[in-house]
Amino acid sequence: MNTIKALIFDLDGVLVSTEHNHFLAWKRIADTLNIPFNENENELLKGLSREKSLETLLSLDNRQVSASEFEELLRVKNEAYLNSVAHLSPQDCLPGVTELIDAAKKANLKLAVGSASRNAKLILQRIELDSIMDTIVDGHAVKKTKPDPEVFLRAAKNLQLSPAECLVFEDAESGVQAALDGGFMVIGVGNPSLKNRVSRYIPSLHNFNINEYEILG
Repeated sequence: MNTIKALIFDLDGVLVSTEHNHFLAWKRIADTLNIPFNENENELLKGLSREKSLETLLSLDNRQVSASEFEELLRVKNEAYLNSVAHLSPQDCLPGVTELIDAAKKANLKLAVGSASRNAKLILQRIELDSIMDTIVDGHAVKKTKPDPEVFLRAAKNLQLSPAECLVFEDAESGVQAALDGGFMVIGVGNPSLKNRVSRYIPSLHNFNINEYEILG
């Protein structure tokens, strides 16, 4: 039985779903540039930082833009995204989130979020999970984004724990790679393509039973 002291969550696709909001915002950018872009291409952006996502989108058409144009595209994308998530609430948490967090708190587990998003704290405020987390590591706090393990290693360090004492929940390939490279156990959530890469796969947090793990007090 595995022993854990903390749960570290990716944000989008694990705690809350704003994937479609991101897709629509990136689709707006792609349409502006006349770059073909659908939900299949959008899969390539999951788990990446805003800058890496735009670089990936531009690479679909081998498109080059100036530094100032690049920054303006990032601004437009973020503005569109923030407008689309303005009405998020606790009701938008994904299935099983509230129950797992309650069970973790009762077991005295520490909780963290490790996300590439620079809007992570804002989203967590909207769904009222910000004050519950012992630490939040977002795109503002790291120099290297997923698939680099920095975001998860920093979260573990903030919790004063080793990677072996933490369980990471991820839904994206880049996030899984980051967690594995950092020495963490990883639970794949909601993305069947992760099944062969993670310690365990679950369709949603609703399917996770904390009692299957030994809790270190």
